Amino acid sequence: MATTHHQDGINGNGHAAAEWRFARPAKEGALAAAGDTMSIRAVRFRISASGDARDPRPVLPLAHGDPSVLPAFRTAAEAEEAVAAALRTGKLNCYPAGVGLPDARRALAKHLSRDLPYDLSSDDIFLTAGGTQAIEVVISVLAQPGTNILLPRPGYPNYEARAALNNLEVRHFDLIPEKGWEIDIDSLESIADKNTTAMVIINPNNPCGSVYTREHLAKVAEAARKLGILVIADEVYGNLVFGDSQFIPMGVFGHIAPVLSIGSLSKRWLVPGWRFGWVAACDPKKILQETKGALPQILENTKEDFFKRIIGLLEETSDICYREIKDIKCIICPHKPEGSMFVMVKLNLYLLEGIHDDIDFCCKLAKEESVILCPGSVLGMKNWVRITFAIDSSSLLDGLERIKSFCQRHKKKNLLNGI
Repeated sequence: MATTHHQDGINGNGHAAAEWRFARPAKEGALAAAGDTMSIRAVRFRISASGDARDPRPVLPLAHGDPSVLPAFRTAAEAEEAVAAALRTGKLNCYPAGVGLPDARRALAKHLSRDLPYDLSSDDIFLTAGGTQAIEVVISVLAQPGTNILLPRPGYPNYEARAALNNLEVRHFDLIPEKGWEIDIDSLESIADKNTTAMVIINPNNPCGSVYTREHLAKVAEAARKLGILVIADEVYGNLVFGDSQFIPMGVFGHIAPVLSIGSLSKRWLVPGWRFGWVAACDPKKILQETKGALPQILENTKEDFFKRIIGLLEETSDICYREIKDIKCIICPHKPEGSMFVMVKLNLYLLEGIHDDIDFCCKLAKEESVILCPGSVLGMKNWVRITFAIDSSSLLDGLERIKSFCQRHKKKNLLNGI
């Protein structure tokens, strides 16, 4: 029979009650630091819970990065067929090598080498269960006692969470909204010291939607060389660019500073549930040497028309997003999105009555308009919000119109210029 704990510390059998040490609340330390305050998913659930179930309108999810449930964003048939064919062989039900299947690593090395001035080999590829595990692997390797890592602000909070769990100190450098969210090189160099081990660059950028030029990436590589640090290039949105923008892999500059490129099938192929990612060591000078089954067919057989169609959809919806935001006076968009699936916009809270911060804005918006946005606080930018445009154009227009109505309803009275 289970014992009962009483307030006086005596259980039902008359013995002193045991103290369950595993149940002690973690008020401090790594687990607390990596908790809900860094979780986009936890904050999004909180905002979604603010919604009004009585609202007959559909909830419009403009906070997520997974449009795969939408018919227009279904993955390529060739990718689905490649997975089915691989499963039917019966050869892939065993444990694979820890670094991934040899054929998959060779195929990925060949695929990534197309955009590099040198060839990668299968030895340069480490396959992971999605981009998330790739981040975990890289951070855990770098987390030596006393070291620190440089992260962008705003950025992807999973890096900060993994660093906290591995007792790796985090230092933030700024991105400049007025310059297309470029890295502030002076800020980067000013926070580094002899214990800095690496920096993270996200390109195309989540959450900002920017795409870095070749010239800017070269400056970043030179700064990394000067500081003697590794560049972790988060490129999961690689090639999801539109307009005149061009995606340049950070590995192009691997001869200047060693690069670990993190990628996945999740975004370009629109299959985040498949959990297929990788780390590619782009290190032609071999500075780093001292310190899955359907993949070949997916990479080789997916037609270019599929990628062009998805990029066309994203370009159309990004144009809609940027155009319509201009008519919402309490929101400022400093830079038109060029890639990924997102745009960061700044809230002008001075124009709004009774809105305290970005989280308050998102919760009240969800309650009154059934529109879900991602608050910038979870991304390192208080009083900004992230909007996804990876959604069908009619729903996006509806969502932006609801945001406009919300701002009109909450505008301060007696403002000279109004909203």
